[in-house]
Amino acid sequence: MFTLMKLPYAYDALEPALSAETLEYHHDKHHRGYVDKLNELLDGDLGDSEGNQARALKNLVLNSAGEIYHNAAQIWNHDFYWNSLNPTKKSLSTAGALGGVINTQFGSFQALKDSFVRTAMRLFGSGWLWLTADNTGVIELLPAANADNALRLGVTPLLACDMWEHAYYIDYRNGREAYLHAFWDIVDWPTVAQRFADIGAATPVTKNVAQHRRAHS
Repeated sequence: MFTLMKLPYAYDALEPALSAETLEYHHDKHHRGYVDKLNELLDGDLGDSEGNQARALKNLVLNSAGEIYHNAAQIWNHDFYWNSLNPTKKSLSTAGALGGVINTQFGSFQALKDSFVRTAMRLFGSGWLWLTADNTGVIELLPAANADNALRLGVTPLLACDMWEHAYYIDYRNGREAYLHAFWDIVDWPTVAQRFADIGAATPVTKNVAQHRRAHS
């Protein structure tokens, strides 16, 4: 049986960006609902001999379909989302590998944020916005509908922003853009940078920079 991930901080730790009430509903109701539904669908059969929840969940995300995929992906996405946020770790050193790639591909950290907000605002309906990297170090903003997960595209997720209304409606009502700016302020950038470093790309990619910037303008 899959279990609900425990939040890595107190319910009120992300205030004022996200309220304790939002975390209680988002984590304890919505996130838990996906866990309960997946367990119901599987009825105790993970289809995974390794017996490890993280590996079994990733296996379902990569290889399942229909309701099982949607619920497994939502669990994985939410686990990743909660582990991407930390109000005490906001800074991103532009001297690091990720900072260098951001500057090369987007021009600046502020330009990445601007592109992030624009891309998220263009996402129709519910879904996720992923910051990803391929194995050469190219980073990309990928909007995804509903539960869709960047792992299925063969890239490494670095950051996920939940664009379902339950992530922000209590605090921001229909103010999606206000939520995105607040979200940006509580990203755990050292964790995001470490995810990028773990890919092991040799050098920041410099080719096709102009084309990349045009695509995200």
